[in-house]
Amino acid sequence: MSHSADAQAWFAPSLLDPGIEQADNPREFERLWRGFMTARVTLGLVLLMLQSTIFGLGASKNTTLILICSGYFAAALTVRLMAKPRQLGRAFGSQWISTIGVDILAFAALQVAQGNSINYAPLFALPVLMASVLGTLLLAMGAAASVTLLLFSYATWMSIQAPGDATAHYLQAALTGAGCFVISFLANQIANRLASEELRAERSQLAAKMQSLVNELVIESLTDGILVVDSNSTVRAANPAARKLLGTQRAMRVSTFHLSSLVGWQGLVDLMQLSFSRNTSQQADVTIHHAGQGPRRVRVRTQLTPAQGNNMQSLCVMFLQDQREMEAKMRTDKLASMGRMSAAVAHEIRNPLAAIAQANALLDEDLSDPRHKQLTQMVQQNAKRLERIVEDVLNISRVQHGDNTMAAFALNLNETVARICQDWQNQKSGSHILGVKLTSDAIEVRFEAEHLRRILINLLDNALRYASQQPDAIQVSSSVAPTGQASISVWSDGQPMDQSVERHLFEPFFSSESRSSGLGLYLCRELCEGHGASIAYFRTQRNVGAKPTSGNEFIVTFQTKHVQTGEMTVSHATHL
Repeated sequence: MSHSADAQAWFAPSLLDPGIEQADNPREFERLWRGFMTARVTLGLVLLMLQSTIFGLGASKNTTLILICSGYFAAALTVRLMAKPRQLGRAFGSQWISTIGVDILAFAALQVAQGNSINYAPLFALPVLMASVLGTLLLAMGAAASVTLLLFSYATWMSIQAPGDATAHYLQAALTGAGCFVISFLANQIANRLASEELRAERSQLAAKMQSLVNELVIESLTDGILVVDSNSTVRAANPAARKLLGTQRAMRVSTFHLSSLVGWQGLVDLMQLSFSRNTSQQADVTIHHAGQGPRRVRVRTQLTPAQGNNMQSLCVMFLQDQREMEAKMRTDKLASMGRMSAAVAHEIRNPLAAIAQANALLDEDLSDPRHKQLTQMVQQNAKRLERIVEDVLNISRVQHGDNTMAAFALNLNETVARICQDWQNQKSGSHILGVKLTSDAIEVRFEAEHLRRILINLLDNALRYASQQPDAIQVSSSVAPTGQASISVWSDGQPMDQSVERHLFEPFFSSESRSSGLGLYLCRELCEGHGASIAYFRTQRNVGAKPTSGNEFIVTFQTKHVQTGEMTVSHATHL
């Protein structure tokens, strides 16, 4: 990848500089520092053993050499055990003196004390390398210059001690000094290059790891299924959505499995084999048969990965989409579009509908035949039904455009809920099953009273449609959370909703009833959100009589204006 591409990537190395420079480089420097300190200790031990052996064999009686080697070994060992790894810096500080300075002085002292019998000049390469790798180029050149000056000083001293041709001594000093300068420059450049490459590799590795984690997170959270299959039909990887679509406990439990292990997956196997045989991407609708369940239609699209290396085979990536989800989304989008159009049509329907209802009422007054009366009642019922649908559509249009006819003033929640429930009981047959239980707190919420009536009436009508006829089969209650948020709840003992219905519960024009417009719960949600409130559905238990019963519960949570504790006011609806 080019430098420009790196700079534009999501996980460009420049974003990772602080973590690498502060965490990885110190560990690498510590490893190099300890390596050089260990080399100094080893060299000191070797020199001490060498001089001790020479002294023990009687080849030399000079104890100064043993003292120099002992001192150097002790100094190197002390630094190795006691000192902490630190950068040499740009100047000749204490760190430089205790390491490079000690080496140069010790080797120079050995050369002077030994004379011409042993040449210690090659040992100067160690401090020069140390300065080049652990320090800056300026410090490395300084160490090389120090070694060169000492070598020329030694050549001058030798020419004074033994007058004669001193050319050989100066020539050796010049060559050794030049070698030290070359070593210091090359070692510093190589060390910098290696450090740069290592830093770049660490950046790339960290960026690749982060990219891999992000990719895994995205794939795991996708609603579409993804399968990675080899040519032997072995599933190498599968995200949760794919395992759910495959629909077996085995696919949920193990990390890898064979598509050919179940007969119900044969359609996927055939499509995978077709992709490998033709070496092209394929797309088809496949039916997956689950044991003990109905068939599931899945749209599958395959794509082959390129083979990496000579021994690596291609993999088939299969993208799975549940046809039911696709059709439901298309249906919802289509209905939503139709709903926007129906808002405009509703205005035009309203006036002719009113004329039809009025004409039917006038006609009904002049009829006496029961058969004709029955027909006018049918017209009246369907006209009212159309009127409710038109009103729902217009209410949604008003809410979406913020056309609230009344401002949202603070209202007493318990009193308003009790009044609405009482009105609903007076109008509905079978409302004897309603029980109202309110808290003892005087709760004030900022909500428009008429909008609250629409929400509560809608929830009660839905509850009455599915509830049993037992007393307290429908329960309305209010509560205050410890945080001060007030809420009202409408519970009924109806049967649990199908998951496909629950998933689209608050969407417009979605209903499990053929005679319903599917706008009621959507209108409730829109009205709640317009006032900063929220509505949610839960499956909970309540006591119906003395028996715990599961039922459907809708909870509306308000923005509380004020809560005042007062007398206990629990209102139970009168059983009519």
